[in-house]
Amino acid sequence: MPAVCFYFQVHQPYRLRRYSYFDVEKATTYFDENLNRSIMEGVATRCYLPTNERLLRMLREHDGAFKIAFSISGTAIEQMREYAPEALESFRALAETGHVEFLGETYYHSLASLYNREEFESQVLLHAECVEREFGQRPRVFRNTELIYNDEIGQRAGELGFRGVLAEGVSDVLGWRSPHFVYRVPGATTKMLLRSFKLSDDIAFRFTHRDSNDSQSLTPDRFATSLHALSGNADVVGLFLDYETFGEHHRKETGILDFLEALPRHTILQREWKFLTPSEAIRLFSPVSELSFPRTTSWADTERDVSAWCGNMMQRAALGEVYNTDKLYAGCDLSAPDMALARETWRRLQTSDHFYYMSTKGDGDGVVHRYFSPFESPYDAFVAYMNVLKDINARCRRVVAERDRRPASNE
Repeated sequence: MPAVCFYFQVHQPYRLRRYSYFDVEKATTYFDENLNRSIMEGVATRCYLPTNERLLRMLREHDGAFKIAFSISGTAIEQMREYAPEALESFRALAETGHVEFLGETYYHSLASLYNREEFESQVLLHAECVEREFGQRPRVFRNTELIYNDEIGQRAGELGFRGVLAEGVSDVLGWRSPHFVYRVPGATTKMLLRSFKLSDDIAFRFTHRDSNDSQSLTPDRFATSLHALSGNADVVGLFLDYETFGEHHRKETGILDFLEALPRHTILQREWKFLTPSEAIRLFSPVSELSFPRTTSWADTERDVSAWCGNMMQRAALGEVYNTDKLYAGCDLSAPDMALARETWRRLQTSDHFYYMSTKGDGDGVVHRYFSPFESPYDAFVAYMNVLKDINARCRRVVAERDRRPASNE
């Protein structure tokens, strides 16, 4: 009985303001609060609230026949709590249906899995605690930032107690194999679910594509037909999408929400088809084999690698600087306001979006990078980033130096 596994990424970064050289060691306002508030309020209005309302209706209507999963970053949860509490409450309402799974990831949507194992594990634990507190679930399946994955990340996820992990169904990794089956992480018992990138991208990027006679428009019945064509050659089809696909990237007027609402009915017309959460899928289906990832992959850009975040010298310099200062913030005294602010800023600076804005790619990928960036150029993003990092490092070092100069206690 083949299944559809719907998973949505929900993430918002803390965007930096244009922090100049002349602000260093003079200003501690690092993030553009007005912009972050405006974006969160807008996305909540256009995407989170209306789509969650539809999903809640669908989950109740189908009474267990339709299920979904979310991965919500800690920074998105924080900003919803501050700027759009009604959106956070709408996610809690979805959780209460019992038909929604919340996945684990890094709290700060960071690249720590590639640079700092200790920080990576700390952020994963922090995120798990946040999800359990907000939605009453302890994540059992792991989805790394932007589906960044390799064998080591899969093995770490298993060591952290996750039963399953998500990855991109990359063609050169799969070879002759299909992304529509469950696999196993090499040398571990952890199971792996893959993103069906062709079907997922049909919704994410090609939904509004039309030809002159409308014969190629994406409708629920046509999409369901594509799914049904896999009968006998699939166990689970992973439809992994950015949640802003619904109402933000494709506005409500395109019919994207109507498409989403109608899709389950058309899919389960063939009785052998059903919807499962990731945890249910890995419990129900046995892995067909181990699947090794000889390179680090992601769901970003045409290369499906990590070049979206570390493909040029600016990105690599910024990443090297932020992760080379980890010892400065390890075990710092959070009772000191400057230290607490510096460490929280340091962690927010690990968010992958900052490096995404520094990308200098051209063609279609470059257009997408520029669409999301609040800066006029990759260089402007790099300068603001490095100035903020320089400032918090200097403040942290002063606090440490002052602490070390204090006379030892006689007690």
